[in-house]
Amino acid sequence: MPKVVGIGGVFFRATDPVGLAEWYEKHLGIDDLHKSVWLQEAGTTIFGPFSENTDYFGRAEQQWMINFRVDDLEGLIAELKASEIAVETRAEWNSEVGRFARIHDPEGNPVELWEPTKE
Repeated sequence: MPKVVGIGGVFFRATDPVGLAEWYEKHLGIDDLHKSVWLQEAGTTIFGPFSENTDYFGRAEQQWMINFRVDDLEGLIAELKASEIAVETRAEWNSEVGRFARIHDPEGNPVELWEPTKE
């Protein structure tokens, strides 16, 4: 049976698409789609619908949250804090699958950062 083999893109509305793309490129190293195609490293991806009543994403009206795999969570947290970006961490976000942190982009969208456990 034919099947989906990966995520081809993440698209969402923004008040300032150009500025937001620049923020993601500057702080998370994600190339702007208008400049080039972002070639990801192979790795684990989770596709996980949550209950409509979850508070995990933050705001009740928030319908989605992106999760990015990172190779050095502590290093990225230090860089984000140096750029005066608030980083949230919680002990319960660390588990057998890895360590997590959360930031919000300039438009208030939650962005989860995940350093998977190395096997």
